[in-house]
Amino acid sequence: MSVNAATEAYETERPDTTRPGDKDVPSFPVYDPPGVPEDVSDISAVHREVTYARAIGFRPLKMDIWLPRQATGPAPLVVWVHGGAFQLGDRRELPPTFAPDSVFRLLNEAGLACASADYRHSLEAPFPAQLHDLKAAVRYLREFAADLGVDPERFGAWGESAGGHLVALLGLTGNREDLHGGLGAQGNPSGVSAVVDFYGVSSLVDIPPLNTPAGLFPPALTAAVPAGMPMQPEYMLVGGSDDPALLAAASPVSYVAAGAPPFLLIHGDSDGLVPHSQTDLLAAALADAGVEHRVVTIQGGDHCFFGAEDQLDAILAAAVGFFSDKLARP
Repeated sequence: MSVNAATEAYETERPDTTRPGDKDVPSFPVYDPPGVPEDVSDISAVHREVTYARAIGFRPLKMDIWLPRQATGPAPLVVWVHGGAFQLGDRRELPPTFAPDSVFRLLNEAGLACASADYRHSLEAPFPAQLHDLKAAVRYLREFAADLGVDPERFGAWGESAGGHLVALLGLTGNREDLHGGLGAQGNPSGVSAVVDFYGVSSLVDIPPLNTPAGLFPPALTAAVPAGMPMQPEYMLVGGSDDPALLAAASPVSYVAAGAPPFLLIHGDSDGLVPHSQTDLLAAALADAGVEHRVVTIQGGDHCFFGAEDQLDAILAAAVGFFSDKLARP
């Protein structure tokens, strides 16, 4: 779809709300075209601050789209999803152990595009809002695939921590119409063909209580949390409830089924926030369903791979290589 055609089309996404006698007024747009990219290096051009969806009562949902300048044809694309315990972070932030922009640059160097997408935090909206947002992001990227020079048949998803949880869900629910969500562009599928999950939660029912280091959440950071709201990220994600049914409904292990895309799961054996047992649970469910997967355990690695910084180049290379392999042309 051309940018001009999309500009006209997105105004028809909402039903006509004009009244008899009203002048013709275009509907409020539900997303914006990607615009013109900025060349940031010999390797990358970036569409910044792209509004991929609007929702009444919430901030516009944004993404940055990093395109490989040396691509010779439609490029595969990887959606990057940030962590932050469903409470913090945004699309521009990588874990503190990662070099700035390293994920986006490395994907572009390998000839893969990357879209880094924001999503609503847990106090903005409870689950499944976060999954709905990312599905809207995937549909948007397919809507504008021709303009962006990406291949809509070769999409993957990569996330860390809370983002690992969300990309696992994205990979496992591609065919679930009940989790489609109504935001943003419609008419395109929201599934992906490969998933890389860095130390994500796979079962909210089985996650142990967060061992919060002193000072991690100072009062100035928690001032906006409603009185009585539990600070456990999994409870906040489902609206402050400890109901096992709600927690299970927000857990990737609940959606594992045959036909899911291949997974690469990378997790440190010394993770003090999300224990390696969370990856073990997901790996076991994938194995039972006959889903292709690989687990890489990082010796001495804590959350964000603290303590294993000397292995980080190899970790990132493994993830990029996985996508290059799984998203290669048939």
